[in-house]
Amino acid sequence: MTWLVIAVVGGATIAFKAAGPVLVGNRELPPQVASVVDVLAPALLAALVVTQTVGGDGEIVIDARLAGVVAGGVAVWLRAPLLVVMVVAAATAALIRLF
Repeated sequence: MTWLVIAVVGGATIAFKAAGPVLVGNRELPPQVASVVDVLAPALLAALVVTQTVGGDGEIVIDARLAGVVAGGVAVWLRAPLLVVMVVAAATAALIRLF
């Protein structure tokens, strides 16, 4: 059953990604639509990070994940390389869970 779900979601993703070039073709998007498309991916990524960080079973959960995300955010703000950001975030969350 799990492989069936993965196949269906994968097929839907491919169809959704192919729909844009097929439907729009060589035409330019209207400026209003282009401005929404430009911010759509960062907004979806931010929503995913927030729900995975503090989301629980219908409630907000504050734990080591939030500290890891904050530490990673500080590392990004300090312009650290991506690998350093990931290590800082993981180490922060691990240390907080240790105590």
